[in-house]
Amino acid sequence: MRKNLLAAAAVVTAVGCLTLTACNDDDAKGGGASPSRTAGSKPATSPATSPAGSPAGSAASARPTASNGPKGAALAFGEPSRTVGAGTVGILEITPTTVVYATAAGRTAPQHGTFAVVTLLEKSLSANPADEEAPAKGGGWRWVSADGQSIPAGNGNAAKVVLAKYRHSGGIAPGTSQTRVKVFDLTPAQAKGGTIVYTDGTKSDDRWTVPAADTGPQAAEVKQQLRP
Repeated sequence: MRKNLLAAAAVVTAVGCLTLTACNDDDAKGGGASPSRTAGSKPATSPATSPAGSPAGSAASARPTASNGPKGAALAFGEPSRTVGAGTVGILEITPTTVVYATAAGRTAPQHGTFAVVTLLEKSLSANPADEEAPAKGGGWRWVSADGQSIPAGNGNAAKVVLAKYRHSGGIAPGTSQTRVKVFDLTPAQAKGGTIVYTDGTKSDDRWTVPAADTGPQAAEVKQQLRP
């Protein structure tokens, strides 16, 4: 389903490009200059495709697989992925950029021992605002540890962690981006790296491997905001 939605958005862009090309051809026949057709020959919203994986088992007892989405193996941390926006409206590109592990966030201590703070660069790539699918509608984020345990974002005391600079929500305007943050309350064993998984409104999953140590361009800034 997600492939069809992404393809539909690409078709809308392609139709606009074909119309523009036809107008330019008419201009050229009338003696006007005709621009290069190389630019715009591939819509910016055209997604990459990859094969689906095998059926998944229980999220609490096994590592997640790609049964719900077109991507099999987890992407490298820092690699972007395109997905359908909330309510299947728009196209959202998500890139995990930084992970920081902390034993406290200001005066808030993690319930299970360690906060994993992940920043995300999110862009709207379509003509409509795009947003993450809400957990109440079956979407959202989770952390999957090396032994297969699945932990939702905002669990334990993670919801109490506020990083003002990354506190964004709502639809992202077309052609713009936001840096957002997800926080997980983990045990020390769960915080030794893992996989973060995002589920969109079509129940398709995108996943990324998370390094076991602090990584990313916002690491110093995140640590600063976590101080009391």
